[in-house]
Amino acid sequence: MKKRIAIFASGSGTNAQKLMEHFADSTEVEIAVVLTNNADAYVLQRADNYEIPTHIFNRKEFSQSDDILTLLKKMDIDFIVLAGFLWKIPQNLLTAYPNRIINIHPAILPKFGGKGMYGDHVHNAVLAAGETEGGITIHYVNENYDEGEFIYQGKYKIEKGDNLEMLKFKGQQLEHQHFPRIVESILKKIKK
Repeated sequence: MKKRIAIFASGSGTNAQKLMEHFADSTEVEIAVVLTNNADAYVLQRADNYEIPTHIFNRKEFSQSDDILTLLKKMDIDFIVLAGFLWKIPQNLLTAYPNRIINIHPAILPKFGGKGMYGDHVHNAVLAAGETEGGITIHYVNENYDEGEFIYQGKYKIEKGDNLEMLKFKGQQLEHQHFPRIVESILKKIKK
């Protein structure tokens, strides 16, 4: 029996696509569904390209009901990956999937984490702080933004003259290199 992943994403979905590519021919892991809170998210097209079902939801359905949990259970989802998903995960999902929800964050946590710290906001804060290193953190998700246990951190050097686009590029290189590998290594340890 394949382990079944649900990916939550709010935007373009480059990390989601890297996961789709990585597991496309897997005999052990299947990306079963891509869920988004944004009907215009490009991740929907990426999922369609891989013939992966999608589900678009609103805040009420996500945070004030068991609709999403019911859907995940009905689809026999084993593991949840947040790949650029911007909403806080509600308690019903945290309870149903303990240590089975992970997120990728575009900074070396605990610096530059928390509510509102995503995408360009993170990179601009890193630049404004004059940091000499940037990086990524892959972590378990708990009830607070970016505070779950760290699984992996990768770093890159920030050179003099690096701008927002360079930080995004360097960070994305790390994300694409490590995220699928880390997800796979965690899934190997999970019982179906």
